Amino acid sequence: MAKRIPLLPLLAGVAGIAIVANGAAVSAPAAPETRMGVSIKESVTERDRAAAGRNRALDLREQAARAAEERLKADMQARQTAPKPGTGKETEEEGPYDGLARIYQTMKPAKAARVFEQLELDVQVQVAKRMRDRATASILGAMSADAAARLSMAMAGKSAHPPRPAARPVPAPTATAARK
Repeated sequence: MAKRIPLLPLLAGVAGIAIVANGAAVSAPAAPETRMGVSIKESVTERDRAAAGRNRALDLREQAARAAEERLKADMQARQTAPKPGTGKETEEEGPYDGLARIYQTMKPAKAARVFEQLELDVQVQVAKRMRDRATASILGAMSADAAARLSMAMAGKSAHPPRPAARPVPAPTATAARK
């Protein structure tokens, strides 16, 4: 009968050879990369960068949305704590000026200018400040030059200078004065 070869020592010997071969393969320099491998790595890197950019954009949008929500909450709280219209002195003073501004804006500029010039200067200023710029310009254009200048100076916050007295014309020398 033939003697059998024990398998366990044979298996141990083959395993030892495999360990040595794997160690040699790991320690050996890596094989140069192929064009396809480089291309794949670049595309993966680009995809990762794009994903990071999208994540940053989403984070910024989320921060903006949170900030807008906070502003809205603050605005709502301010509106809830603000005095109701018609209860404060400021709203009583502003109401008539707003109404007058709307009235003068709808009038024809020439007619509005004639009436506007008759108002007190502080009323003119308050009404003009509440009007649209184009309507104010039309009315100022139809007003007399002195009235428009006074109103413009008052709106600019400057005191209007008193109008200069008109220069008196020098009489032409007469024939008798020239003979003397």
